[in-house]
Amino acid sequence: MSITAWFILIGCLMLARGLAATSIARLPFTSAMAYLGVGLLLGPMFLGLFSIDLIKQAPLLETLTEIAVLISLFSAGVKMPVPFSLARWLPSLRLAWLSMALSVALVAAFSYWVLGLPLGAGVLLGAILAPTDPVLATDVQVRRAGDSDHLRFTLTCEAGMNDGTGFPFVMLGLGLLGLHELGDHGIRWVWHDLLWASAAAIALGIAGGALLAWLGWQLRGKAPKHEVLDDLAGLGLIALVYGLADAMQAWGFLAVFFAGVALRQTELVLAGAPKDRQGLLQAEEVHASSAAKPAEQEVPLTVSGEALVFKEHLERLSELTLVLLLGGAISAAAWNWRSWAMGLFLLLVARPCSVMLGLLASGTSLRLRGLAAWFGVRGIGSVYYLCYAIHHGLPPALAGELSSITIVVVMLSIIMHGLSVKPLLDRYWHN
Repeated sequence: MSITAWFILIGCLMLARGLAATSIARLPFTSAMAYLGVGLLLGPMFLGLFSIDLIKQAPLLETLTEIAVLISLFSAGVKMPVPFSLARWLPSLRLAWLSMALSVALVAAFSYWVLGLPLGAGVLLGAILAPTDPVLATDVQVRRAGDSDHLRFTLTCEAGMNDGTGFPFVMLGLGLLGLHELGDHGIRWVWHDLLWASAAAIALGIAGGALLAWLGWQLRGKAPKHEVLDDLAGLGLIALVYGLADAMQAWGFLAVFFAGVALRQTELVLAGAPKDRQGLLQAEEVHASSAAKPAEQEVPLTVSGEALVFKEHLERLSELTLVLLLGGAISAAAWNWRSWAMGLFLLLVARPCSVMLGLLASGTSLRLRGLAAWFGVRGIGSVYYLCYAIHHGLPPALAGELSSITIVVVMLSIIMHGLSVKPLLDRYWHN
């Protein structure tokens, strides 16, 4: 397809999504399914108007998916409830770390014993497929700052963290394949890739988010008042924190998520904003209270709140473009028994088992655990990890096999979760 054709196609899809938002919301499927259907129709599966070679174009796709995930992670962090509560976060922490590790182990075992892949490739595939996705899972995640739903909070918080907690396992898989240094008996991997890179990322993200909140508060509180371009400030924080994390050899995804969390937490603590009975803050309350006060006592607008709408628009554009490209990245040959077997095993066995074990004795209800076990949406994050591994020297034959499996699993997730999200959640909230 020519550049002109791409402009026309994406423009039509954006117009359709924008003008028919209410009608689409009533349909029994998600917008991601519609984009995927268009991609499959125009791609090599049917009309063959365009195709994407994941191996040859891995560097470009790595960058595109990286940007999409970063924006989505920051938005997820901004929407976390205020104030922070360890008791509320504990189930998500267990999902992002314990359930993540269990899922990687189960996928690695299945890959080794059933698919006949090398152990390193199995661990790598587990790390690619285990993280839930912050980009495509918007229907089951927190919708706005102050959203009090426990299920949405748990899934959003998990997706925000496990796109970072998956990185140590990616490096472990690459190391077992001889593409990364693990050290004697894996010591370097434990202290550097697992402990240092995770702890440094969390600390850096919290420091960066808190500092921007303080600076924004100080500037807006001065006389004469300073105008702050919230969108640029938010994007600048994402880029700076991610770049510093990379320079420190820490996990940038984790840093950006916690930067968003710390930004909003600090801003609303500084504002002394009121909390509702659940200890959560509605963004609308801040703006309403500021409007009701005299000008000299006005509560400053927040970088996080004002930038959130812009970030959500970027998320929608990322979803549209990348899911459309996924349709052109698959051929009929990829839909083989190995891809189907891995997809069904991950969605029906590995994810449910890892969630149930990870949340054992967590105090969460069985219904919440069941829905969290099902709604482990896979998507753009998995494509990023795949492209990252390809870009870092994955052998072509193995790269081709892992690419086919990953794309099929992502597509199965988009379809299966897309068809079930509305009826299941309607029933959950109705009860």
